[in-house]
Amino acid sequence: MAVLKKRITASTLMETLVATVLIVIIFMVSSMVLNNLLKGKGHDRREALRERIHVLEYQYKNGALVLPYWEDFGPWQITIAPASGAASGWAVLIAAHIETGKTLTENLTHVD
Repeated sequence: MAVLKKRITASTLMETLVATVLIVIIFMVSSMVLNNLLKGKGHDRREALRERIHVLEYQYKNGALVLPYWEDFGPWQITIAPASGAASGWAVLIAAHIETGKTLTENLTHVD
């Protein structure tokens, strides 16, 4: 009879549902954060493009480029053209991504 008198405590249905909902919410938020981190890591690799733009800017400033200039750099198309309506020595560099359509524009000045 002593065995039957022991009371086993258990959680109520409401406590179980609240705990389950909290676990699901934490899982969803963590999966969205992880997804954004991994997605952003692969798509925003512009270090090589920025380095190439700095090289082209250096060449332009020192008179090593003949304008208009055009080149393919991986999935990017880079064009440098004299700025319209500007004094001599100004040029516009436009880098356009072939697949996504994103563009990067910079103004270049020539050093005499």
